[in-house]
Amino acid sequence: MVEELVTAGVTLASVGVVYTMAAARVVKQYERGVVFRLGRLRSDVRGPGFTMVVPFVDKLRKINMQIVTMPVPAQEGITRDNVTVRVDAVVYFKVVDAADALVKVEDYRFAVSQMAQTSLRSIIGKSDLDDLLSNREKLNQGLELMIDSPSIGWGVQIDRVEIKDVSLPETMKRSMARQAEADRERRARIINADAELQASKKLAEAAEQMSEQPAALQLRLLQTVVAVAAEKNSTLVLPFPVELLRFLERAAPAPAAPAAPVAPAAQVAPVAPQPVQEQLPPAGPQSDPDSEGSISRQD
Repeated sequence: MVEELVTAGVTLASVGVVYTMAAARVVKQYERGVVFRLGRLRSDVRGPGFTMVVPFVDKLRKINMQIVTMPVPAQEGITRDNVTVRVDAVVYFKVVDAADALVKVEDYRFAVSQMAQTSLRSIIGKSDLDDLLSNREKLNQGLELMIDSPSIGWGVQIDRVEIKDVSLPETMKRSMARQAEADRERRARIINADAELQASKKLAEAAEQMSEQPAALQLRLLQTVVAVAAEKNSTLVLPFPVELLRFLERAAPAPAAPAAPVAPAAQVAPVAPQPVQEQLPPAGPQSDPDSEGSISRQD
């Protein structure tokens, strides 16, 4: 009799151990357990820790409640300004209702992945290229809203969506590089012109100040000579300002007025030759021609 009781007790203990082993379940801290009894969903979701189910009657499904990082494959599309781009993104989501994630959708991971790809294509078509490159925060918010709207009914909450990379054609990259280079050059010229304008104003003020004290120009010249000589060059370039020449010109005595230039002699017109008139001897006492002739002969 005693042996039968002992055998029965051992049998019951063995059955109890086997039942406990078959019914015992452990749910981790980041998981939730959803129980199906004969195919029907039990309303109570098992929390983390040790729990029991009815063997061969209940079926426990564990759902991970951690944030899942899912990369979205690169999607190629045409932007609103007709530029072909290739964009990839990453989605961060988590399950907030384990029962809905298991019952209302067949595979919530695959559903979120497909919804993310579709939403990313839609965002590409609605955005400009400049928005994709520089205004990503706004696009991320819009993409998150598009994915989160249908996923709420699946017991899934979108935590964050980030656009990772935007790939452009090589021709577009070269065009953007030329545009950026031209913009940089324009800004450099504007800055250089502004510097020249400021320098000209300062130089004008300095010139006005030096014009009141001419000796300041000489001191400035000596300072320039000292600065050039400090380089120990074999050749010394000495600037000689025009203002110094003007100062020396004002300090020098005024030179005498130069004589008026002599006009060239006037050309004398040639005088026409006049007929020679025979000069008669002065009138005297009349003499005899014969006697005159004799005097001439004596001579």
